[in-house]
Amino acid sequence: MSSRPRLAVVAAARPNFMKVAPVMQALKAWIDLDLIHTGQHYDRAMSSAFFEELDLFEPDVNLGVGSGSHAVQTAGVMVALEKRLTEVPVDALLVVGDVNSTLASALTAAKMGIPVAHVEAGLRSRDWSMPEEINRVLTDRLSTWLFTPSSDADANLVAEGIPLGQIHLVGNVMIDTLLAHLPRARRRAEALQASLGLEADYALLTLHRPSNVDDRSTLSEMMEAISQVSKRLPVVFPMHPRTETRMRELDIRLPDRVLRAEPFGYTDFLALMQQARLVLTDSGGIQEETSVLGVPCVTLRDSTERPITCTLGTNIVAGTRAEDIVAASLVAIDKSWEPADIPLWDGRASERVAAVLVDSLLGANQQLKEMKMAGEVV
Repeated sequence: MSSRPRLAVVAAARPNFMKVAPVMQALKAWIDLDLIHTGQHYDRAMSSAFFEELDLFEPDVNLGVGSGSHAVQTAGVMVALEKRLTEVPVDALLVVGDVNSTLASALTAAKMGIPVAHVEAGLRSRDWSMPEEINRVLTDRLSTWLFTPSSDADANLVAEGIPLGQIHLVGNVMIDTLLAHLPRARRRAEALQASLGLEADYALLTLHRPSNVDDRSTLSEMMEAISQVSKRLPVVFPMHPRTETRMRELDIRLPDRVLRAEPFGYTDFLALMQQARLVLTDSGGIQEETSVLGVPCVTLRDSTERPITCTLGTNIVAGTRAEDIVAASLVAIDKSWEPADIPLWDGRASERVAAVLVDSLLGANQQLKEMKMAGEVV
């Protein structure tokens, strides 16, 4: 049996995979890793294909939670994860982001006395109608190590009373993955655009949040805005399975100059994004990625938990009304943008996460071994 400390790493949804991949690579030489896939995203294009493409370890277990209401999904993760952690004890548990599995895993570990590390801590939208905001705040309260992507996240945590010794400004681990895969994406771009019949200039759209796609009036506003934008630029729309289902149920049709596509793998999506003239999205991570790439981004939400992408990056938060989205899109298209220079978004955030955890866990592990040798614990 290994004498090294053991860390459970939880991945659940598509953005999680880009975050855990570089962290696990940075940790694997020092710490035994148990990769737990909760199964929150269970469509292959949204999940297992990412493990293959990112050279990520195969999950040690898939909890198979699947879809459901917030309560059903959260409870399902907690029940299944408690069983796993009982069968395979660990010294700590690492979660990323702000999905339901993130909170459920942190809560389960905390109840079991297992310390929690939260990567991407401290982000706040101040919008309590967002389920993700609840997940973020509660996960941070439960965590021992809070790894933040930017100084504004540090300030949020300090204002909430988190001790400074628990806060570690490391940078953005998702950007580690982006920078590592960008050369391959650039080589792929021309052939991919040709296969889609794209001209030099186009817009890229992603849309998946329940608050945007579950309500007929909101989704209709979105499609009206996209219809107007498409008169200026053709729009590529890799459609999330949830969005496709809702559009069919609500009988909402795509505008004529919108090219519907299946969800892309990570490299193909990055290839399209880095060449796009405009990105429209309700995703959090894409706001960050476009800022680093210098691609204008219009966020289809009323708030963002990543304000640094607006102050230092290329992001405009437009809301959900068609006229506001169109106005922001025209500004974004016509303005000249440069890649953002955000401190510590340099491709080495995962190394900084690993340095803290290795120091903490190896130190604690050695102390425990010495106590066992002295007969102080059994």
